[in-house]
Amino acid sequence: MKATKKFLLAATLAAGLAATGCAPSSSSASGGPSDAARTVNVGIVYSKTGPLAAYGEAYYEGLQAGIKYATGGTGKVGNATLNLTYQDDAGDPDKAVAIAKDLIGKDYKILAGTVVSGVALKLAEQAAQNKVLYISGPAATDALQGINKYTFRSGRQSLQDVATAGTFVESLQGKKVLVFAQNNAFGQGNVAAVKAVLGAKGATVEQVLVPEDATEFTPFARQIIDAKPAMTFVAWAGATSGAMWQALTQQGVFDAAPVVTGLGDTSTYSAYGAASSKISFLSHYFKGAGGNNAVEQEMVKDVEAAGKKVDLFTPDGFVAGQMIVQAVKSGASVDDMVKGLEGYEFDGPKGKESVRASDHVLMQPMYQAKLVQKDGAWTPELVKTVPADQVAPAEKKS
Repeated sequence: MKATKKFLLAATLAAGLAATGCAPSSSSASGGPSDAARTVNVGIVYSKTGPLAAYGEAYYEGLQAGIKYATGGTGKVGNATLNLTYQDDAGDPDKAVAIAKDLIGKDYKILAGTVVSGVALKLAEQAAQNKVLYISGPAATDALQGINKYTFRSGRQSLQDVATAGTFVESLQGKKVLVFAQNNAFGQGNVAAVKAVLGAKGATVEQVLVPEDATEFTPFARQIIDAKPAMTFVAWAGATSGAMWQALTQQGVFDAAPVVTGLGDTSTYSAYGAASSKISFLSHYFKGAGGNNAVEQEMVKDVEAAGKKVDLFTPDGFVAGQMIVQAVKSGASVDDMVKGLEGYEFDGPKGKESVRASDHVLMQPMYQAKLVQKDGAWTPELVKTVPADQVAPAEKKS
């Protein structure tokens, strides 16, 4: 699975730490008004195995760091002890639902995790039906936005990706944006998202949709040239990615206008061939994207101390840890937890973030990036940080 699909399938974090960046402030681990000794059961449902296991691993490592950071290494919030149980959904919605029902039946009031959008939507249903708190992970589906009062997310959503792509054009009013994608549900979904987000900002959106079985991309690359767009947004997945990027390079598509796509996880950095240095990448996260702020430094330190490396969805796990602690700090009832997360503002590895109270969008900065050669390998480099309010999805009431 190549960069764009991996990216769109699928950051933010939280913490209230002292200026040293090493220990929580007194409020971050406080149990709040009701501080009686208790155990809070938290079910983490994620892809330990399955097609997106790499994303699940990054989420897991980030979660460990986030819980440690927010609780000062104690695993406790005031006098409340966190009991985290990890379950593998293998990317299967039905399996995830069965796991969720079992955990809820055992008095688990908080569920978190989920890499796959289809799984996230099913767990959101369970959260509403059973009145439990649910914090989705890397799953980027926009359908979670405002779906119910119990559902939040610890990562970004696809509309934030698309809005970030639009920042590569100084003014979208009257400009032509072309979506270059495969003619399938994935590609058509990207066309719809670009029309909804960038079209609303005044852009004229056109598309070149390529048959999934195509192996020769020169004619389609020529269609991009002939369309004369102000920006080309590429949404591509699968084994033909290399040949597609090669065709765009050979036909001079990069010389005509910016070509934008999503930067995936570290395994994709070498997947673009000769086009690597020419692509304009929108990015959710890569190591150092947060400006190496104190929270990001702590996340990186903890993950690397565990013998792992931070990746695209490490912050999603870290933020989940921060949100879990904030929820528990807010009270014993699920309603109290929901209220404690709505409007929650915090510093995370990506910088200033907040939960929009009306529809639970996780407001967060996004990034423009490029790939550069460093020590013989392609490495992302920050071009620009895009403020959270510039990429915020339109408000949706639940």
